Amino acid sequence: MTTTKRRNDTPPPRTGSSEAEVLRGFLDYLRASIAAKVEDAPEPQVRTAAVPSGTNLLGLLRHLTYVERSIFLGDRVTNWPATFQAAPEDTVAAVVARYREAVERANEILDDQPDLSAPVPRPDRRAPSLRWALTHMIEETGRHAGHADILRELIDGSTGR
Repeated sequence: MTTTKRRNDTPPPRTGSSEAEVLRGFLDYLRASIAAKVEDAPEPQVRTAAVPSGTNLLGLLRHLTYVERSIFLGDRVTNWPATFQAAPEDTVAAVVARYREAVERANEILDDQPDLSAPVPRPDRRAPSLRWALTHMIEETGRHAGHADILRELIDGSTGR
């Protein structure tokens, strides 16, 4: 019988009343949730596929790093499926650090743009509005945070945010 490690379940955030505060509050909540699922996961399970698709915790966070950088920083990604594959030399700490750095840089962009109808600042290509970018990142991060919840529970029984 496996003993379940239960984390304290963090409720949804209490945010300010503006649209930007609500969107950013929920996005940051999801970002913290998925990073927490990965940061103390054991090796080699953190990179081992638990489902036929090959999805693993480390790959999910690596992918979200690319999405953050693409949406908010304008990085081009030519092979999205490859973003799910962590390199053998990628440590948990390094992948989590790269994710948090991408989030920090994305938040700097958001801090400088109070108008959600303005485009994400991208010098080299057409950009979506900040509203669309935030909504998309909530959807993308929430989807993969749900995957991470299941994968982490399969690894060591850990549940909660």
